Amino acid sequence: MPDSTKFLRDSVHGNVSLNEFEVKVMDSPQIQRLRRIKQLGFISLVYPGANHSRLEHSIGTMFLGSKLANHLELSDYNKKLVRIAALLHDAGHGPFSHVSEAVSEVKHEVLTAKVIEETSLNDIISKEFDPKEIIDIVNGKGPLGPIVSGELDVDRMDYLIRDSHYTGVAYGVIDADRIIANLKLKQYLILDIKGVQAAEEALVARYQMYPSVYQHHTTRIVNAMFRRCLKRVFNEGLVDSKDMYKYDDSDMLCMCRNVDETESKDKKFIKDIITRLDNRNLLKSVCSTRLNEFENPQEVFKIDKKALDKCEEDIGEDMDIDKDYVILNIPEYPRFDEMKTQMALGDELFHLNEISSIVKALQSARFNYPDICLYVSKEDRHKFKNFKLDNYLDLPEKLEKKFDTVHVEQSKLLE
Repeated sequence: MPDSTKFLRDSVHGNVSLNEFEVKVMDSPQIQRLRRIKQLGFISLVYPGANHSRLEHSIGTMFLGSKLANHLELSDYNKKLVRIAALLHDAGHGPFSHVSEAVSEVKHEVLTAKVIEETSLNDIISKEFDPKEIIDIVNGKGPLGPIVSGELDVDRMDYLIRDSHYTGVAYGVIDADRIIANLKLKQYLILDIKGVQAAEEALVARYQMYPSVYQHHTTRIVNAMFRRCLKRVFNEGLVDSKDMYKYDDSDMLCMCRNVDETESKDKKFIKDIITRLDNRNLLKSVCSTRLNEFENPQEVFKIDKKALDKCEEDIGEDMDIDKDYVILNIPEYPRFDEMKTQMALGDELFHLNEISSIVKALQSARFNYPDICLYVSKEDRHKFKNFKLDNYLDLPEKLEKKFDTVHVEQSKLLE
């Protein structure tokens, strides 16, 4: 790497060096926008310290990517390429990161490619690299793709460490140096047997961070409320979902706060939801069914959205409440691709879940925490004391229950 022209002090990794070209890229409007996008969206309503930005995470990913590239003894050109791809890997994220992505139905990787190819950032990048090479790495393609976007990549390592640091939740503390020191690059990133414990630690950390942070019960309520609000923003034509990479968190909040609620029912709903979020006046969970109560819990994620909409409409009608304030929420749980990480044991290759009994156990344990939840306004909670979700949710045959009863969280009704 050329002589560094600037040092940044990162709160997680310490001093991070950048060369002159990387400074130009980072100072572009497209990357500076990431300063104004929270890495964890609305999670600061649950953990007040979780205010770190996408830019901080991008810098941290570049730092770890550089460490791994040096360990793998890549060529100088490929080291630079990995660094810049890591810095740019989240350039297409919209406001509040993944919270908005689920509604726009446009993956941030697609928008990242658009930012790299179609904005003024392209003029800067093209002086040193072929932008298509960077896009391929961001999408996990080619020999360098797994470094930034793979089963055990530097993106995941940084966000676990960083999110743990800012939320104060200790589960995400992992030994990234140990993992990096035991990786080698062939067609895939391959982990040496000496790195198994560190990889297990990373997977367990991610498993625990989901119910504690990413899918904390209040986080899910907040995210579900904002997504329903954002859907109305799209319906009203206030924002085009394909242009989300142009906006930051403040843009979206101001837009929602300033709508004229007298113009339409949707705009009235937008205004009400954003006011509720501003004042932390949240919907409440009135009942839930844990995924581990089903014979095939993975099938829950395939439930048709139209079926959920119909269920919410029926509940609203029967309970005499506005269906817009009835949210049937299915959790977002990852596939835990780290389980498929290639392991080198002598001259043979195995998947991590074939070597580690801990990882194998997590394959089924990952359904212990998530549940299907029903959210309504706190003013309507009293109507759901004897409510049974099974009476409304028409589940596919593959989702037969292990038990006859629905898990109703009566304790929440008494809060």
